[in-house]
Amino acid sequence: MIVRTRVFSRAGLAGNPSDGYHGKTLSVTVKNFSAEVTLYETPDLEILPNERDHSYFENLAHLVKDVRRHGYYGGIRLIKAAAKKFYEYCEHKGIQLSDKNFTVRYRSNIPVQVGLGGSSAIVTATIRALMTFYGVEISKPTLPNLILSVETEELGIAAGLQDRVIQVYEGLVFMDFDKKLMEAQGYGHYEPLDPNLLPNLYLAYMADLSEISGVSHGNLRGRFLAGDPQVVDAMKYFADRAEMAKECLKARQPEKLGQLINENFDKRKEIMPLNRRNLEMVSVARAAGASAGFTGSGGAIVGTYENEAMFKKLKEDLAEIGAVVIKPDII
Repeated sequence: MIVRTRVFSRAGLAGNPSDGYHGKTLSVTVKNFSAEVTLYETPDLEILPNERDHSYFENLAHLVKDVRRHGYYGGIRLIKAAAKKFYEYCEHKGIQLSDKNFTVRYRSNIPVQVGLGGSSAIVTATIRALMTFYGVEISKPTLPNLILSVETEELGIAAGLQDRVIQVYEGLVFMDFDKKLMEAQGYGHYEPLDPNLLPNLYLAYMADLSEISGVSHGNLRGRFLAGDPQVVDAMKYFADRAEMAKECLKARQPEKLGQLINENFDKRKEIMPLNRRNLEMVSVARAAGASAGFTGSGGAIVGTYENEAMFKKLKEDLAEIGAVVIKPDII
């Protein structure tokens, strides 16, 4: 039995980063990039390394470049943690797993640590593969909780539910993580929307602008828990932008989305220190007439553009500062 699962990258449009603070978000899957896990039965259990997990380097400079790009960890720790959490979930639910082993390998073309959900894609693909291999069913609304616990509980990475929800549901999804609702039913309100309601979207990223999301969110969470009014008010502001983004699309007023993307980013800039090159990407995109905001924690931006002439200018202008521009494949 060979199991193959594929999970797409994602881009947050509005509400970031309030998903980790009982807020609301609007997000899309970006099918241009994906992570794939292959799992098949073998006598022993083995996790095969990917190029991100290698330990051989041409020289010290190569080692430093690799660490700056991938961090100190590749995908193996994500797969190990996902397998452990899956086992513990089944144990807690009284699900008896068949006595068989497997070999698992992964590959991913999602740009590393630029806010496109690369790590959560590997975890989600692994959990899905294990579910199929062992014949275990986990309800769609609760599955993102298990996926999130792999990183937050097992690996100590600060993260929210947004990535996991959109990668489970796919397409275009509005999410409400209201605290009372989450406590009452164990998950939020997840509302799939028609991607055809979206205006023209572009996505731009710098492959060498990696930033670990847990690092960028660490201080923010501490300030929120301490009741910092600037951060607490900002989370409400982000949630409002997500709600407004949903409503403008449902009212078939997509032209309003660009302004909400801009407002979301501008508020984020007020409460978090941002990399100079991230700011430059946003500035260049806006100078070309487009809207621009982070897809996630930084390194990639998303926004709206009016026509092909503007998209061409976006590509040319952003290429001059080393950014790649694409049209996200959502449907």
